[in-house]
Amino acid sequence: MRTIKGPAIFLAQFMGDTAPFNDLESICRWAARLGYKGVQIPTWDSRCINLEQCAKSKAYADELKGKVEACGVTITELSTHLQGQLVAVHPAYDQMFDGFAPKGVHGNPKARTEWAVQQLKYAAKASRNLGIDVHATFSGALVWPYVYPWPQRPAGLVEIGFEELANRWLPILDEFDNQGVDICYEIHPGEDLHDGVTFERFLEATNNHTRVHLLYDPSHFLLQQLDYLQYIDFYHEHIRMFHVKDAEFNPSGKAGVYGGYSSWAERPGRFRSLGDGQVDFKSIFTRLSQYGYNGWAVMEWECCIKSPEQGAREGSKFIADHIIEVTDKAFDDFADAGTDDKTNKKILGL
Repeated sequence: MRTIKGPAIFLAQFMGDTAPFNDLESICRWAARLGYKGVQIPTWDSRCINLEQCAKSKAYADELKGKVEACGVTITELSTHLQGQLVAVHPAYDQMFDGFAPKGVHGNPKARTEWAVQQLKYAAKASRNLGIDVHATFSGALVWPYVYPWPQRPAGLVEIGFEELANRWLPILDEFDNQGVDICYEIHPGEDLHDGVTFERFLEATNNHTRVHLLYDPSHFLLQQLDYLQYIDFYHEHIRMFHVKDAEFNPSGKAGVYGGYSSWAERPGRFRSLGDGQVDFKSIFTRLSQYGYNGWAVMEWECCIKSPEQGAREGSKFIADHIIEVTDKAFDDFADAGTDDKTNKKILGL
């Protein structure tokens, strides 16, 4: 067993136009004052990182790492959630997802995909230059519009979709392999990888590529009514990253998992700040520790009620209080009288 590292914080939801949230060093100092030991960097935000430069220049990567560490925290991982989403986009979402890409590729899905693939390849090299061996992203989605279909899905639709998804990701996965970095897909509704079954489909479609791994976020599983503790039992060998995010699910006679197109505050399933939801984090930290997870516990704040500043203040202590300092001895070692093979055989009457 190993002790989980943390607390850390994902900066994506906190970057803003006013101090201390408008500059990497100032937000890192803010995070350190709150008790965080690490920061997860959103690579699409130029205030945090120049991803291409970090990929091409070890000197830039070293300088970036030094600036962050001088603020009292370390870079835990890089994230390409937005770019990963654009690796595979169903045409129904083209207009909405154009906003994730530079204006030069808007209205051109092929060019947008090529840009996204290059961004992921930069992320592999940037992670290596920073000395990080895991990376967070989304899978994108071609099949998602047909998750609950009427009329029924044509036979073979899902298989063709996952084959194409794998084909788009395999060159990226190979580049991550060249750099010695694992891709950790956040399993998330809206992505083709949204539960255990779809993760297994993708793993099979990529010929069990050694760089295909998981970012574990229980909030998305609670909202799907999936057993997020048994999920750890099934997939612990693939869990290389951990988002600590809370959620609650309160169905009624009017709405359930699908939410009735309601706003976040009105949905039966909604994200909450740490400790305000229903996720059993005590059991999660226990199970991850039991299986030897030694990555970071990274708070991702998404709450429709509480302010991000309060969520961040409370989140640091919440994570710190849940991290288990794993034992290096058995509780009953004091009663060990010491034996050898000869004694053991005698005890067994052999």
